[in-house]
Amino acid sequence: MRQTGAALFLKSALDHTAAAVGLLLCTPVLGAVALAIRAFLGSPVFFRQARPGRGGAPFTLVKFRTMRDTLGPDGAALPDAARITHLGRFLRSTSLDELPQLWNVLRGELSLVGPRPLLMEYLPRYSPEQARRHEVLPGITGWAQVNGRNAISWEQKFELDVWYVDHWSLWLDFRILVLTAKRVLKRDGIASAGHVTMPRFTGLPGESSHRERT
Repeated sequence: MRQTGAALFLKSALDHTAAAVGLLLCTPVLGAVALAIRAFLGSPVFFRQARPGRGGAPFTLVKFRTMRDTLGPDGAALPDAARITHLGRFLRSTSLDELPQLWNVLRGELSLVGPRPLLMEYLPRYSPEQARRHEVLPGITGWAQVNGRNAISWEQKFELDVWYVDHWSLWLDFRILVLTAKRVLKRDGIASAGHVTMPRFTGLPGESSHRERT
């Protein structure tokens, strides 16, 4: 089922309602996390980065910050494993760092469910089939996230994203939200094997390097 017409309107209405209610109910949690980050990591509290939305159009993604801005002797940022803190690990494992993205949902830049928005620099690296993940609005969680998240390969992740595009329904979104809640409680699939975050996508299988927040 394509995300067009009445189906898209209903999905958007549900997203906006859920985001507004979620932000209201989570206000105490958002405040507590912000204070903890300010106390242990300093400023800024939020991590902001340009990400591609529907059709590849850029928007500013907002998350809670989980890493220190620590530089090595050469002036370059240290690896993620050296910069992430105990607080940051906790926020990631519980997905509390994702809560500010409800604001992106309220602004219509994200959906609750859809392919995760990655990095702008990846756009020219996708195959035509992989690029189809941008035919729909990106999401806070998605089919790839409940089927491995950062513990699966890029190729598997993109296949799952395109499958979602081709098989979308409100029932599938509901199923993904339920599975997401279960995975958050189990703290499952947060990182790829041996890494804090997902290897960077190069467009060539087996040649990924560096790390990124997904």
